[in-house]
Amino acid sequence: MTLDLTGKEIVIVGMARSGLAAAEFLWKRGARVTVSDNRPAAVLESEARILADRQIRYETGGHSWELFGAADLIVVSPGVPLSLPILRQATLAGREIISEIELASRFLKGKVIAITGTNGKTTTTALTGEILRTAGFHVQVGGNIGTPLISLVDSSTPETWSVVELSSFQLEAVPTFRPDIAVILNLTPDHLDRYASFEAYAQAKLKIFQNQIASDFAVVNQEDASLQKAAENLHSQVFWFSGSRKVGRGTHAGGGDLIFESKRGSEVVMACNEVPLKGQHNIENVAAAITSARLAGVQSLDIAKGVRNFKGVEHRLEPVAEINGVRFFNDSKATNVDATIKALEAFDSGIILILGGRDKGGDFRVLGRLIQGRVKSLVLLGEASEKIRAQLEGVAPMSQAGSMEQAVELAFQQAEAGNTVLLAPACASFDMFQNYEHRGREFKAAVKRLREGMP
Repeated sequence: MTLDLTGKEIVIVGMARSGLAAAEFLWKRGARVTVSDNRPAAVLESEARILADRQIRYETGGHSWELFGAADLIVVSPGVPLSLPILRQATLAGREIISEIELASRFLKGKVIAITGTNGKTTTTALTGEILRTAGFHVQVGGNIGTPLISLVDSSTPETWSVVELSSFQLEAVPTFRPDIAVILNLTPDHLDRYASFEAYAQAKLKIFQNQIASDFAVVNQEDASLQKAAENLHSQVFWFSGSRKVGRGTHAGGGDLIFESKRGSEVVMACNEVPLKGQHNIENVAAAITSARLAGVQSLDIAKGVRNFKGVEHRLEPVAEINGVRFFNDSKATNVDATIKALEAFDSGIILILGGRDKGGDFRVLGRLIQGRVKSLVLLGEASEKIRAQLEGVAPMSQAGSMEQAVELAFQQAEAGNTVLLAPACASFDMFQNYEHRGREFKAAVKRLREGMP
């Protein structure tokens, strides 16, 4: 499709953050935009007001073929599956269907570092942006991390590096999106409530590489066997990262240092004990960020400085408070089983774990070994409680909470000085909260109220 959007009939599916941002972008460029959402008007009042203020058309409560059939282009929001019947019908009718990421990439200036994976995306994206900023690069960070990529188009220049976090949903419709540096951190089962199989989920993630050419770079986790196999068929230059094994080219942890390897030889970037983030998984995340930054042209001294200055991201093993010797950590972004495993591995023992939410098809039984070794008790919360109870029966004492406030109170009652209360739910948040950020904020607010109520 031509970059001239004047008069084009464009339908945006989904009235959430990225959908509204895409509507604004297209409206400013003279397109005839309509936003379609199958949710009822009563839950979309604030979004509808934003569109009405700009005289952008919209429909709620369903999708009409009259609208979709007349579209020159259909832009799908991440929360909308391509399996939606009207989208299948539109595909058969020859309509072009793309994601907001694809739309943005057709207008974005400069270079792109795109980062995906099951876990660690947000931390690695924010850290990579911090490193590039420290080195004096003109950098902007967005995508799944907060600011939609389409909202970064107007501020981009030929010298800009856009560091973009991408979910599997955002990568489902990217026919031409081509990052200069593409990173996959790991692949473990997730979103099996949306995908028919782990293989289907993995294929969506691997689309981050599909349009790369020989001058581009792929940064891949050497520890992940499925990614090793996938890397054999890539057209781009593959660089590896590892938290424990030496790599041919890329970054690994060895002898207490993080070392970057290239055809120019080995260079020690920094000591592992200088990394301010908890957990072995974060050594891998830092190794991935180092590799991306070196490939972007950042020198090791600036990389080390950027890592040392990095404060972490909200809702990712975030220290919240210490009350009577009990530490509270917010890992609300642990929305799948593998993320909870990584959170548990960051602590040795004495954990009171708050677990549960909306099930995404995860197998909670794999948590059993770690729970037996490190967790003192479980506080269950949300829709998945009964499944978790059945799958982890006898592994650790369990109690049930009806709210986040109650979960925090129960966890504190079961803790003693030296213990850790950890929110790492292994589930989505949409049963009780707007999103994982809302869940994390409610946890922090409950901890604050607990502390203020102490004698």
